[in-house]
Amino acid sequence: MSAPSSNIRPRRSVLYMPAARASALEKAKTLPADALIFDLEDAVAPDAKATARDMAVAAAASGEYGQREIAIRANGLDTPWGQADLTAIAQSGAHAAVVPKIESAAMVRQALAVLDGAGAPASMALWAMVETPLGVLRAEDIASASQRLTVLVMGTSDLAKDLGAAHTHDRTPFMTSFGLCLLAARAHGCAILDGVHLNLPDDAEFAAHCTQAAQMGFDGKTLIHPKQVSPANEAFGPSADEIAHARRIVEAYEAGIAAGQGVVTLDGQLIENLHAEGARRTIQLADAIAALSE
Repeated sequence: MSAPSSNIRPRRSVLYMPAARASALEKAKTLPADALIFDLEDAVAPDAKATARDMAVAAAASGEYGQREIAIRANGLDTPWGQADLTAIAQSGAHAAVVPKIESAAMVRQALAVLDGAGAPASMALWAMVETPLGVLRAEDIASASQRLTVLVMGTSDLAKDLGAAHTHDRTPFMTSFGLCLLAARAHGCAILDGVHLNLPDDAEFAAHCTQAAQMGFDGKTLIHPKQVSPANEAFGPSADEIAHARRIVEAYEAGIAAGQGVVTLDGQLIENLHAEGARRTIQLADAIAALSE
């Protein structure tokens, strides 16, 4: 039996922001991204790691990012900075810590132990990056490691390197990895985010990848540039027509059940409980998206 889904939270657009750049952290306050990841890892040079850590913690603690979900990506625990990163993140006020290159349930528990030892609140979540072949093969173990692991993040750049795979337009080389991680996430009630799109000039390909990921079942996409936010929001969020149709489904189903009807139809189509559940989720997501701008 699959695990229950956590409270619905929009993660259509999840934008990495280099934590060593004060201008980027300031700009992030104005962007319509659902979530922000203040990055201490790939976007930060070794000699700037400590400064970036202080800046990310201060930004997360500032309360100046509205209703956006705030996460901080640490360096790996096998690096000289990982332990200090998680220790600082623990009391930063961020909603989540993002840990790269997770390859086992034991690594999830190790990261949580560091956070807890540093006084992290029980509400602080862990996001696990799956970006190696071993991580993909153990995705089910990773997703089930803790209820505080709420999001799997595909790291397609590192995964492509390790697989020796090409970044093709249709992304066929990633389909096996995507499928395994999607199954693991859904089986254990986790959200799952698609990897970044590195070819910034190709807006059409970016849009195609967003559509593809949304159709596969991803909750959203990790981003590396502000111009990607609006297309991702459109691709992963319900349209006005979809929201209106969802409300009609719920209304018709509840009216039919209240009237004791054995079969409920809408526009000639059979409506079952599974359709009503899906429609309710669409409405909840739409309401949560609307709340972000309040």
